[in-house]
Amino acid sequence: MLTPLTLLVPPASPPSLFSFNRFSHFPFLPTSPPPPPPPLNVLLQCIKEGVKLDHCYRPYLLRVVSRRLVLATKTQSITTMAAQEEECKGNVKAQLAKLFEVSLKVTVPNEADVDPLIAACTGKFGDYQCNNAMGLWSKIKGKGTQFRGPPAVGEAIKNNLPTSEMIDSCSVAGPGFVNVVLSKNWMAKSIQMMLIEGIDTWAPQPPVKTAVVDFSSPNIAKEMHVGHLRSTIIGDTLARMLEFSKVKVLRRNHVGDWGTQFGMLIEFLFEKFPNFEDATETAIGDLQAFYKASKQRFDSDPAFKERAQQAVVRLQGGEEKYRRAWAQICEISRTEFHKVYQRLGVHLEEKGESFYNPYIPGVIEGLTKQGLVEESQGARVIFIEGINIPLIVVKSDGGFNYASTDLAALRYRLNEEKAEWIIYVTDVGQQQHFDMVFKAAKRAGWLPQGDNYPKASHVGFGLVLGEDGKRFRTRNTEVVRLVDLLDEAKNRSKAALIERGKGEEWTEEEIESTADAVGYGAVKYADLKNNRLTNYTFNFDQMLNDKGNTAVYLLYAHARICSIIRRSGKDVEELKNKGTLVLEHKDERDLGLHLLQFAEVVEEACTNLLPNVVCDYLYSLSEIFSKFYSNPECKVIGSDKETSRLLLCEATAVVMRKCFNLLGITPIYKI
Repeated sequence: MLTPLTLLVPPASPPSLFSFNRFSHFPFLPTSPPPPPPPLNVLLQCIKEGVKLDHCYRPYLLRVVSRRLVLATKTQSITTMAAQEEECKGNVKAQLAKLFEVSLKVTVPNEADVDPLIAACTGKFGDYQCNNAMGLWSKIKGKGTQFRGPPAVGEAIKNNLPTSEMIDSCSVAGPGFVNVVLSKNWMAKSIQMMLIEGIDTWAPQPPVKTAVVDFSSPNIAKEMHVGHLRSTIIGDTLARMLEFSKVKVLRRNHVGDWGTQFGMLIEFLFEKFPNFEDATETAIGDLQAFYKASKQRFDSDPAFKERAQQAVVRLQGGEEKYRRAWAQICEISRTEFHKVYQRLGVHLEEKGESFYNPYIPGVIEGLTKQGLVEESQGARVIFIEGINIPLIVVKSDGGFNYASTDLAALRYRLNEEKAEWIIYVTDVGQQQHFDMVFKAAKRAGWLPQGDNYPKASHVGFGLVLGEDGKRFRTRNTEVVRLVDLLDEAKNRSKAALIERGKGEEWTEEEIESTADAVGYGAVKYADLKNNRLTNYTFNFDQMLNDKGNTAVYLLYAHARICSIIRRSGKDVEELKNKGTLVLEHKDERDLGLHLLQFAEVVEEACTNLLPNVVCDYLYSLSEIFSKFYSNPECKVIGSDKETSRLLLCEATAVVMRKCFNLLGITPIYKI
């Protein structure tokens, strides 16, 4: 009886013991000697084209393909694999994914686009695991597969892994989980290479070159409050993470510097200072009080209100005197903002509402021509599917609003600044507004559907609460001035240092710089360690505690590591190049493994826009180091493994410093 074998092959394939073409059947007797396998390029082309092999001979052909692909993989490991590893240097998960990608192509050559599912192990069987077996089994079990369940698929994935110095051993557990134990020698070499080449070699490589991070965004003539503190801290950290990842970041401060309130401010300025250009920050005094006085006058004096409304028209019409007055108010406000940014070490480029104002008419006209803008109750709106209220782009009085400005800004950022990722950091209350703006942009074809690049993301955050569980305010219910809040944190930090006797040991400059780092760092970390979507309670005593998950504890932990290295008397730069790092003890290996997970943690934090992921990693790193250092078996100074352990200390300090840098916190080097 003849047994058919159906195989699609390229028409130019060479003849074998039998002739074949693209759609031929190849009969041969089972008792006959098996024909030589088709050339490797033919098999690879068949697999690439998604050819389905008759299951009678699929095991035979799979063995051939496996042997040849593994052989090809070994050759590849000398050439392209080296380039691939260079691309994801420092990212263990990504490097393992490259290896498992090869294995999966060999194991299930007929299944296209199977992405390796690699995760850090939480159990005792390994360091990482590949979790593809169960999903693959559900795909192939009805297709005449040679496998008999997920464990068999897992075994094949394990057996088809190309040889790599990364891997010490592999095992299969449960329903096909492939557990990987990393080589201690490879781990040690990777960490030492980072010390020599710098931690920037461990930076993630996101698929974007340019990003806009729109954060802070206070309103001119209004006091910055704790909501602006959250936006500023979170936005700065996201910008830092992207910058570390070699993305060009445009840090945008979208200040509220345009609108009807400027009519009353300008008119009040004219009234109070006829020669308004002589008005300085000192002359105006508290800008918040100036705003309140002008608002009170606006609400109580009809004649003033009418003059203020006329002032808006003149300002928007470009009348020189009103423009100069507007610029004066903006400049005084910027001086106040700068005090906050200077203390936080945050850098932004201001492009406020006024910058985008000239672009609005053209954007609205373009959207109208596309048929997106409709009339509704005297206003011009865009209806968004799934949302009951429309997006108003022109008010019934003909004026523009936030949506008009945000659409113009989005268009500008995409077209002029060529941003591939635009990130808006505001409170969660603005989620629906930005959702509507983004959906309108997708309807207009500015942004692609789905989650592809270029894309826009809203990064929402919760409230800052007081001890009473309500919105954080001062006793007289006013919002807290950020400058006062930050100065209070620094002063408390300074008092704690003096109480510990540092006033007699350190110079005044050392006291001041340490108080800055600890005080401001404590405020930042207390915010960032929480998932940004949640509310958190502002408490100076908790955030300045030197125990627990606080910036103070982490900064002191870093300073202690630096002290260990100093007390050794060794030149750590020399040790990096002449010494050798080993990870023999379990606590050494645990610390080394956590250090190697740095790159994938930062990648996760960047991808999901969650700074708390870095905070969690940093705190765990400190705890794991403490366990290592406090173990008598891991003595550093004076041990026969002093050089290796000093290098491990230095690697920990380097990674901690980079985490601090990403969080906008200044490290300290002595306590």
